[in-house]
Amino acid sequence: MDVKGTVALITGGASGLGAATARRLFDGDASVVLVDLPSSAGAALAEELNAFGAPGKSAVFSPADVTREAEVQAAVDTAAGLGPLRIVVNCAGIATPGKVLGRDGVLPLEVFNRVIQVNLVGTFNVLRLAAAAMVATEPAVTALGGPERGVIINTASVAAFEGQIGQPAYAASKGAVAAMTLPVARELARSLVRVVTIAPGIFETPMMAGLPQEAQDSLGAQVPHPSRLGKPDEYANLVAHIVDNAMLNGETIRLDGAIRMGPK
Repeated sequence: MDVKGTVALITGGASGLGAATARRLFDGDASVVLVDLPSSAGAALAEELNAFGAPGKSAVFSPADVTREAEVQAAVDTAAGLGPLRIVVNCAGIATPGKVLGRDGVLPLEVFNRVIQVNLVGTFNVLRLAAAAMVATEPAVTALGGPERGVIINTASVAAFEGQIGQPAYAASKGAVAAMTLPVARELARSLVRVVTIAPGIFETPMMAGLPQEAQDSLGAQVPHPSRLGKPDEYANLVAHIVDNAMLNGETIRLDGAIRMGPK
């Protein structure tokens, strides 16, 4: 599917993987709707993109908590108002750690639930509302032939498969995102909408930036090849390829430099 002239909605779009994806799709002549918390840098990024954008496309910041239906619906409506909504990328997420039995006792249920709400329920909330808007558009014809309405790209993690000690909530949430990929792809196939999930390894993100440089270097050294942290642009490049390649559907793709996480 050609990116040019489409509209892309990106959650977590103000920073990290989401911001890199927004830049990549905007450079491909898509309009982008950046969905992130009101306190984020979403408005500044939209202003920056628009300052260098060509006529016929725009970047818009739509502040929202992905777990809140009305706020996400407003973002979807904004995207649909700019043109055909054909691309959705779910990057919003949190990684609050916590052992089942930690130093302070049993992991509070509200901590576990918050991670599930943002990473899993938030992803599904965006997916379902955006899918409804997508199926209302006229199909586009892909470069290799055949109609297509759009693609929804979710973000899991290698923790979905090799969760470490202290990651029960995070691993559970990302495992569930990976697990729902195929059934949703099968359902939306009749509407000409694809669903694909990316499972990144260890990437340079705002969450990672909070660690000491020594810790970041140590984590990067664990990646077999290339032996470094992943770059947000590498995630964005995969998003662009998924959009372009109509045969990618119902799959969870690891983007991890062949890392397999140890217990801790």
